[in-house]
Order: sequence, then C-alpha cells, then structure tokens
Amino acid sequence: MALLVVGSVAYDGIETPHGRVDRVLGGAGSYIALAASPFAEVRLVAVVGDDFDDDDEAVLRRRNVDCEGLVRASGKTFYWKGVYNRRMNERRTLATELNVFADFRPRLPESYRDTSHILLGNIQPDLQSLVLDQTPIRRYVAGDTMNYWIERTPDELAATMRRWNTILVNDEEARQLTGEDNLRHAGRAIRRMGPETVVIKRGEHGATLYRTDECFMAPAYPLDKLADPTGAGDAFAGGFMGYLASCGFRETGSAAGADLRRAMIYGSVMGSFCCERFGVDGLKDLRAEQIEERFEEFRAMTAF
Repeated sequence: MALLVVGSVAYDGIETPHGRVDRVLGGAGSYIALAASPFAEVRLVAVVGDDFDDDDEAVLRRRNVDCEGLVRASGKTFYWKGVYNRRMNERRTLATELNVFADFRPRLPESYRDTSHILLGNIQPDLQSLVLDQTPIRRYVAGDTMNYWIERTPDELAATMRRWNTILVNDEEARQLTGEDNLRHAGRAIRRMGPETVVIKRGEHGATLYRTDECFMAPAYPLDKLADPTGAGDAFAGGFMGYLASCGFRETGSAAGADLRRAMIYGSVMGSFCCERFGVDGLKDLRAEQIEERFEEFRAMTAF
C-alpha cells in the first residue's frame, strides 16, 4: 500500500537550550513523509521555491518518498523560525514567511490518484477537500488541523472532517474544537463531527485514541536527551498512518482496533526519534531494526 501525504515542505530556523540551526529541512510534509517511509511508499504533494536545495530533495528520495508531486515554483520556500523555552514545552515564533506556500493549490499527478491511504497535513480545510476530490479510490483518510483553521474557517473544517476516518489533533486543539475541557468528552464530541477515530496528541504525556467506547493511551518515550521537539507531532502522525498503510484494508475505513493500537505505538516511536536530533536528522537515517527495537521497548514498558 502507498500513503499520500499532503503538507508543507519548508526551511526551519530552530533554537533550543541544546543548540541552534538555520535553514534546515522542515515542514509538516517532510516530517510526516520521513516518519511514514519505513512502513510504506510515500507519495508527497507539496510546493517549494527555486531556492530549494537538490540535496534536501535527495534526503526525501533516499527514504522511499516519491517526489513527483513536489512542485517547484518561482520564489522562496516556506520559512519558519522559532525558539523554545528551557523545558521545551513552549516555543515562540520569530518568523513565518509563507512565500510560495501562500499560493499552494495541491494538484495530484495522475499516478497518485489511486492512492488508498491519505494523510492530510494541517493546511487550509478547503485544500484538504480539494485533495479528496482528486482521489476517488481512497480507502482510509486521516487529517490534521490547527487552531488557526479552527478559529477562522470552522465551516470549511467541519465539511472536510466529515470525510475523514481519523483526526489527529493536540489536546488544546481538541478543547478549542469542541469547547470541552475534559479530553474524553472532547473525543466523543469530535467523533460526532464525522471521524470514527480520534487521536489526541499530548506532547511529553503521549497520545490517546478514542474510538466507539474504546480508549487507548500510548506513552511518550522517556528520552535521555531531548534536543528538538519540532515536528514530533507530525512524525507521530507519519508513523501512525505509515503503519496503517502497511496493514492494508479490504474495505473503506475498516481499520481494526489492534492495528490502530500498534499504529499508536509506532507513532510514538517515530516521534521519539524525531526529538533526539535537530530538524529531520533523527528520522532521515533510521534503520528498520532501530524502529523495531524501540517498539519492543514500548511493549516492555507498558506490559503488566
């Protein structure tokens, strides 16, 4: 099975208590694609500027990422810069330059349109719907969103969410989306909006999955050194959906509960590797045996 990933490919400037880097490969699409690539062929849809380095595209291609949908436009690549506090649980944005991403209209290559599994990054909701309009054979759709779209485009977000099987949001976004402080109540409320499965990411506290009356909690891996949390939530989403794509489903939206639970752990595994180094460096050279070893560590930590 292949996984279609739609999101931003960017350059990031990042400062944490452990160091500083500038103009490193980033963007939700990059993190998702690299985290999903050990599990499934990834088909990436994004836009970059004419300043995008061939070496950065090679990072993606080397990891089983099909870049036919990576469009080069005249102008500069999306750029974000931020600084984290000492505990690295909060960050301050110093610069957001959309550049060519401001005019992004995802157009899928013909070879992508039969993709069965789709992960929509937190782009504008009507663009997420545009992608789904171009994928008539889709079987399983997961989507992400953010507070900006929840506040400014609630009707468009509601319309596209009704077409998703799974939503992945962080805890504050879940509360904002529903008006519920209790996350279990928020999970139920979001399910009534359309997605059968709700995954609420909670940073250093892991993630929780809500589905019918089922609740499953995946912890965060206890890292010896947290270098850079940028992209950890996207890496979680990539590991989660990459694993589900590798399972394959015979019917639309028919993910089994056991598959979803394992996907949650693989998501946590990929998020943990992401945090150990700056930018995408924690993901781009991962070996399958490293992923499986950490998966087994999660199993050992949570068995009783």
